[in-house]
Amino acid sequence: MQLVFATNNLNKLKEVQSLIPQHIKLLSLKDIGCFEDVPETQNTIEGNAIQKAEYIKEHYGYDCFADDTGLEVTVLHNEPGVFSARYAGAQRDANDNMNLLLANLKEKDNRQAQFKTVVALHLNGKLETFTGICKGEITTEKHGEKGFGYDPIFKAEGYTKTFAEISLEEKNKIGHRGKAVKLLVTYLKEIN
Repeated sequence: MQLVFATNNLNKLKEVQSLIPQHIKLLSLKDIGCFEDVPETQNTIEGNAIQKAEYIKEHYGYDCFADDTGLEVTVLHNEPGVFSARYAGAQRDANDNMNLLLANLKEKDNRQAQFKTVVALHLNGKLETFTGICKGEITTEKHGEKGFGYDPIFKAEGYTKTFAEISLEEKNKIGHRGKAVKLLVTYLKEIN
């Protein structure tokens, strides 16, 4: 079986590849000759994941899955949410995004947050979605060099280290994307 993972994010690709069984050949957008920006114009995380999966199926004909992830901060009414990648502007800079979030939380005591990933699978003419959530909190400063995005300022519940301080294996066990992809993998095993 082969599936396209509709992402240009090499960090996401690496994270997901380590979770997908060997018998499933994972293709990237580059592998199928897709070099344009896949649209993400919906106002929900789920909507964006579905839009990306449908775009690849419609324009390239491949069975595929796409994900969208957002960081939802309770005290900021679930911001940045669907705008997580562009929180500080169209340049999509992780440091700018983290700096803006830390500034917006400067006077706040409640630092509860959750990462939410929705994976949309377009397979055999059917669309399925899988959601993974990881609850935690936003730290007061950046820690760690691993990971990407908001990882240096997110600490999962029950952990003393940020996502940027733990191994990829550990992050995949407890993280939002890992949880959503595990549900996807379980579904793929059930239908085969």
